Amino acid sequence: MTDVLLAVGTRKGLFLGRKRMGGSGPGSASFEFDASPYFNAQAVYSVAIDTRGERPRLLAGGDSAHYGPSVFHSDDLGRTWTEPSKPAVKFPEFTGTSLERVWQLHPSASEPDVVYAGTEPAALYRSEDRGETFELCRPLWEHPTRSQWVPGGGGEGLHTILTDERDPRAVTVAVSTAGVFRTADGGESWDPANSGVAAVFLPDPNPEFGQCVHKVTRDAADPDRLYLQNHWGVYRSDDGGGKWLDIGEGLPSTFGFAAAAHPHRGDTAYIFPITADIDRVPADHRCRVYRTQDAGTTWEPLTHGLPADDHYGTVLRDALCTDDNDPAGVYFGNRNGEVYASADDGDTWEQVASHLPDVLCVRAALVG
Repeated sequence: MTDVLLAVGTRKGLFLGRKRMGGSGPGSASFEFDASPYFNAQAVYSVAIDTRGERPRLLAGGDSAHYGPSVFHSDDLGRTWTEPSKPAVKFPEFTGTSLERVWQLHPSASEPDVVYAGTEPAALYRSEDRGETFELCRPLWEHPTRSQWVPGGGGEGLHTILTDERDPRAVTVAVSTAGVFRTADGGESWDPANSGVAAVFLPDPNPEFGQCVHKVTRDAADPDRLYLQNHWGVYRSDDGGGKWLDIGEGLPSTFGFAAAAHPHRGDTAYIFPITADIDRVPADHRCRVYRTQDAGTTWEPLTHGLPADDHYGTVLRDALCTDDNDPAGVYFGNRNGEVYASADDGDTWEQVASHLPDVLCVRAALVG
């Protein structure tokens, strides 16, 4: 049988829920969560559900206030977890710095055993053993612009990693607040990819780098089409990041943190608009996911089943996702500790968890 596994990383642990496939109707989004969280009292900023092998592997970036950050993995859907005897992600001594947290864990779309990690301070790491050991991508760490990267309000984190199923050498990353960078040669060289993305908070609003990019996601049908949620601004690129076009018209706010693409349907993406800069709550105090089905030409609010009263639950950059199903499951969690799920591309919603700690990341996938 196939289940949907829903992983919710929070400020105080990882919560895992499961839903048996085959249901329909309003209750089809219901999940059963394990009785207790994993990594109790640890902030879990990053989770990956790696379904590429014969057995799914879960990866979690824990952040213990006492022991420091680490990357754990599980090959039995979370029943047991393994932490490497030596730190999986560690800054080499020559960098003169130390790891603050792992912001992102990303199984490669083109190499079966490769997993990437994005960290704070902003760096990219590569694993060739499904996330048990990682090596620093030194050319990006030593990029000539690095000395001018400035931490954003949430720190200097490499929070987005996109790999290309057509070419393992092509990788795109995003850093707060340095912007988007991409490589076409397996990480030996990196170029800024921010043309058209505004940085309204800088003296020069159109710099080569320095944008406060919050999230980037890839279109399901056209791998060269990307969607970007910026610190003010929603954009689309049709050439893999070479040029960005403003697609924010029709949204109640172009500020937000999260962005996710439909897993199968092209031109379809989701965001969660937020009021900013000071009052970082849902736009108009309404709990609404916005969906485009025409690559950003128009946007529609998705509200059926979501709270209708004033709402103040902020959705962070990794707290909105889709699963592998068709129609797609769409999920988001907020800083109120609520998690909502849709089993029909976002048309209808159900609250599947409440009163959790501050939700930091949400991931979902079909598992055997």
